[in-house]
Amino acid sequence: MTRPVVLIAEELSPATLEVLGSDVEIQTVDGTDRPSLLSAVKNADAILVRSATQVDAEVFAAADHLKVVARAGVGLDNVDVPAATAAGVMVINAPTSNIVSAAELAITLILASLRNLGRADASVKAGKWERKQLTGVELLEKTVGIVGFGRIGQLVAERLRPFGVNLLAYDPYINHARAADLGARVVELDELMRTADVVTVHMPRTPETVGLIGAEQFAIAKPNLHVVNAARGGLIDEEALFDALSTGRIAGAGLDVYSSEPPATSETAAKLLDLPNITLTPHLGASTAEAQEKAGVAVARSVRLALAGELVPDAVNVAGGAIDDLVRPGIALADRLGQLFTAIAAEGPELLEVVVRGEIATRDVTALKLSALRGVFRQVVTEQVSYVNAPVLAEERGIRVDLVTSEDSERFRNVVQIRGTLRDGRVVSVSGTLSGTEQSQKLTEVDGLDLDVQLSDHLLLITYQDRPGLVGAYGALLGDADVNIAGMQVSRRGEERGGEVLVVLNLDQSVDQDLADRIGEAVGASASLAVDITY
Repeated sequence: MTRPVVLIAEELSPATLEVLGSDVEIQTVDGTDRPSLLSAVKNADAILVRSATQVDAEVFAAADHLKVVARAGVGLDNVDVPAATAAGVMVINAPTSNIVSAAELAITLILASLRNLGRADASVKAGKWERKQLTGVELLEKTVGIVGFGRIGQLVAERLRPFGVNLLAYDPYINHARAADLGARVVELDELMRTADVVTVHMPRTPETVGLIGAEQFAIAKPNLHVVNAARGGLIDEEALFDALSTGRIAGAGLDVYSSEPPATSETAAKLLDLPNITLTPHLGASTAEAQEKAGVAVARSVRLALAGELVPDAVNVAGGAIDDLVRPGIALADRLGQLFTAIAAEGPELLEVVVRGEIATRDVTALKLSALRGVFRQVVTEQVSYVNAPVLAEERGIRVDLVTSEDSERFRNVVQIRGTLRDGRVVSVSGTLSGTEQSQKLTEVDGLDLDVQLSDHLLLITYQDRPGLVGAYGALLGDADVNIAGMQVSRRGEERGGEVLVVLNLDQSVDQDLADRIGEAVGASASLAVDITY
């Protein structure tokens, strides 16, 4: 019997190769040599890469029977996941391989900033002995604010407690009980910024979190504040950080990630290089021998599972296990509805219901629940969300998840709804269906308002009191921004004019929330939300 071929495109540890075992034929290629890669992948069943090999549509087209791409690391920037999905290729990564390394680096940067270690090292190497000028401060009894209380944030909290600090935590999806177990008091971001002596950031990079800590936050901070970012570049506004550090508004900072890397390539980030009160490292969060080893071993195990046709916990684009043919087209729809739900709710629900109606409700629709959960958490946590860890993420945040099925569906043949009850009792819901022979995704309901509009990649949702002349107002503002409206629908609550309406606009490109806010102000909207959806 022919053994499956596993193509190794970058250097991996001996332990990784050992896990792959003798049941596979291992071949090697330099993944950065494009012609060699395209030739070698032709007969491969699986390919293992790190970060240098670009795996895109051209690679998939060259592969005759590729089943799985495994990235030995956390990010997937070098793997075209939609192209893999279209080609029927499973994509695997190692989402938790670096979390300890990242947490330890954040704490290292905190201590380095408090004790001026970067400056001290440079000073001694320059032949100086500046003990007085380099006096630092202790961490004992300081207040540390953790912005983002997912797995890495919680690891940071666990490791900081023995230092005798007071812990604050901010995260819209926080598990209050878990925070309390770790000795952290949950607060809003402004209170955290006003109170903390140290702030460390552990949020994902999304349109909502870019610039999360900026000039407004630094304006209310203590002058002795030290701020650290070892998560994602751009979460701290670098222009505002430069101003705060150079004027003495805050005391110090430590960065491992930047809006543009290396920072010298960006005019804004480059200004930070000359500041004495900032410690900079070159994106070392995952750069430990242990993290690299864990990543390789983890994906090797997943590749073995994938080639054997078994459940793959870390598959990011295909749910492991058999899925009914009638259910499979709804996987992407459920994921995208989950993303939209998160954007509208803006916080974690106490109860999340995935409701499936119609003829598919007679089948096993567990995969739709998992896919919806994956979408809900896509832009909430820093780690890659898989179909297996998504329920764990919900449990960690105290979110109860129910799957509800019914064969009855009034308006459409099949409908998937995501409905969440928030902590204040408010209910947020979004529904969608697949339409036509091409199974195009439709948004059919938001918060009880019926719709029949494309669930496109770029949406603008505006809620206001119905009155004449408003379509022209927001159309003009979008036109001034050179943004084209590809489609739209207005849904009115009740039959009479003057009631609440929801407008959903399909846009040809992404718009930032600032433009959405200006549109909201122009029409007197109660809500105006720009949403980008991926899959």
